Amino acid sequence: MPATNNQAALAAARELFEKTFGEVSSNAKVLAVHAPGRSEISGNHTDHEGGGHVIAGALDVAVDGVAVANGTNVVRIIDANFPLVEVDLSDLSVREDERETTAALVRGMAFELAQTGRTPAGFDFASICSVPAGGGLSSSAAVEAAYGRAMEALWEGPSIDPVELAKMSQFAENRYFGKPCGLMDQAAVCLGGLAYMDFEVPSEPKTAKLDFDFDKAGYALCLVKVGSDHADLTFEYAAIPDEMQTIAGEFGCKRLCEVDPAVFDAAVPQLREKYGDRAVLRAIHYWYENGLVDKRWEDLVAGDIESFLVHTRASGVSSAMFLQNVSATVGDVREQHAMLALGLAERILDGRGAARIHGGGFGGSIQCFVPLDLVDEFIARMDAWLGEGSCRKYSITEEGACATWM
Repeated sequence: MPATNNQAALAAARELFEKTFGEVSSNAKVLAVHAPGRSEISGNHTDHEGGGHVIAGALDVAVDGVAVANGTNVVRIIDANFPLVEVDLSDLSVREDERETTAALVRGMAFELAQTGRTPAGFDFASICSVPAGGGLSSSAAVEAAYGRAMEALWEGPSIDPVELAKMSQFAENRYFGKPCGLMDQAAVCLGGLAYMDFEVPSEPKTAKLDFDFDKAGYALCLVKVGSDHADLTFEYAAIPDEMQTIAGEFGCKRLCEVDPAVFDAAVPQLREKYGDRAVLRAIHYWYENGLVDKRWEDLVAGDIESFLVHTRASGVSSAMFLQNVSATVGDVREQHAMLALGLAERILDGRGAARIHGGGFGGSIQCFVPLDLVDEFIARMDAWLGEGSCRKYSITEEGACATWM
């Protein structure tokens, strides 16, 4: 069984399974599946540009579920928060009518697992998800990894290492679900722990892990759900790599990592005239943020938490000013949930710790490193402003996506 603290979640998933699909027969093999959420520690929108560096950590929230083969060609998925989904595995092609749905992720992961020589077969899967949906903690990546580990175990074939599973999950999200994400989310979920990733070769990222305890360094990792779900803002998210890669294309390149920054600097007037200021600013963010990732990793390796926090604050400024992924460009301009949350967090921190936009942005959640002596007050005040349960303290967990026979 996965070495997760969520035994209660697995028990609840088993109960949901039997309520939905009926009692499990005594001779049936039951699979326990676990896939954590993630926090983007550093590298805001750098992973999709090739050569991008990121730091991410697996969190103590997860998709925990149970799966049992059902002897059909249909996968049946039930989650405590969503209705039953059924996917016929006889057709694994991309379906436009399934964009941004659970069915798309199931079909996409099944297609990828089939490429390993496996024969897809039906199974029933019930899950409990403690990863907040639309909160910037990569619930979709956790779901993809959970499906992937279930299929890996249920369908005979070779074992799949974490990075390979991450690439399969990214493919499913890009091609089937329709979200042009980089590889950071899936890699963090599959690797577990606190990990540095180098995407110089996007298909073969270099990774390193570090055993670092923020609590022991005197700070709590707190994430604040800001009150606006970014799940329906795929177009805002997609505009970032589109604009960055449009700038790269002006120099005959596919990704910004291939562009000489000095050549970019010389071309700024022409780029502004042709593509506007925002695309130029987003390119500036890529190079600035990429450098900050390396500085923050060096800080963590050296155990220099104060330098890490200085660079964290600089990262937040770059995302807000240059990347511009704090507030959405559509809707009521009076509503700026994430920017307000950042402002309120800074009122409490008063120059201590750090706060920045987290993950994809445009709502979702903000990330705060809060001095331990301030944690209780910080959570209470943020909850009072934004709603009970908006803010909580998280821990980095070493366990990545996994599946074990019960």
